Amino acid sequence: MNRVLALIITLGVLIVLAFSCLFVVDQRQYAVVFALGEIKRVINEPGLYMKLPSPLQDVRYFDKRTLTYDSDEIDRFITAEKINIQVDSFVKWRIADPRQFFVSVGHSPLAADDRIGRQLRSALNNEIARLSVADVISSARETLVKQVMKVMSVELEKIGVTIVDVRLKRVDFAPEVAERVYERMRSERTRVANERRAKGAAEGERIRADADRQRRHVESNRYRRSNRIRLGRIADKAQRDNQRNREKARQETRRAAADFRRQAVGDVKRGAADILAVADHAVFLRQQRFGKNRRHAQNRGKPHPKHCTRPAGGNRRGHARDVAGTDLGGYRHCQRLKLRQ
Repeated sequence: MNRVLALIITLGVLIVLAFSCLFVVDQRQYAVVFALGEIKRVINEPGLYMKLPSPLQDVRYFDKRTLTYDSDEIDRFITAEKINIQVDSFVKWRIADPRQFFVSVGHSPLAADDRIGRQLRSALNNEIARLSVADVISSARETLVKQVMKVMSVELEKIGVTIVDVRLKRVDFAPEVAERVYERMRSERTRVANERRAKGAAEGERIRADADRQRRHVESNRYRRSNRIRLGRIADKAQRDNQRNREKARQETRRAAADFRRQAVGDVKRGAADILAVADHAVFLRQQRFGKNRRHAQNRGKPHPKHCTRPAGGNRRGHARDVAGTDLGGYRHCQRLKLRQ
């Protein structure tokens, strides 16, 4: 029983010694090993490590992550224009050298924040004093932040701290000067607004005058073009009417000429028919007369001229009448054929 108890006690002592000699370093932390208050080593890598038991060596941990300094108080600064402004800012920082950090500020985060806050106010005061309110608010704000970050990095590097970023959350006027500044800004904006209204009115008048001029020009061009088109249509219509009248007169002339030609042809045909009738009547009368003479000759016992051979110096008169009668019949027959055609 005593052996078992001694074994248990021995195991307990060994376990206690093991826990006091072993320690674990997280990846988000630094580990600083102290031996009787003196820094022996700094461990940056995570893992399981050994040390001497607690009275001889001790381990303290420092945060490796990026930390934030953000004060609840709003600091006041004076610009180059002697105007008080309120600036609310914050700083992102982390421990770069745990040994130097512990030597400078110890193991207290509050002491580190106080040191960073004093450096931030000092850098902002020096930089803002050289700038105007407009520069701090808008144009030179980025330059201001970079310059403050540079100054703080140089100063805080001595305590093992690295500045990651510096930002201004809000820049505002102090309450006692805010109303005065706002009144001056309102008056300035009112003046600028009046100037712009005057310029706008003048520009509006110019634009309206130009628009009226362009409208009159467009209307005159439209009226001139419409008159030209109307006159052109009237001229085209007159030309078409003249052409139509000429064509109508030409057709009437052709129609009258055709009527006159038909009437003349009819008159000629009627005259020719009358002439032929007179010629037929004359031939008929001549034939009757010639018949009487022949019958009279027969009665006298003389032979008919048609059945006798006349000498060359015979009855030339009768022969001429016969020939004349024969030729007249042939001429009348030709005239009838022409009239039929």
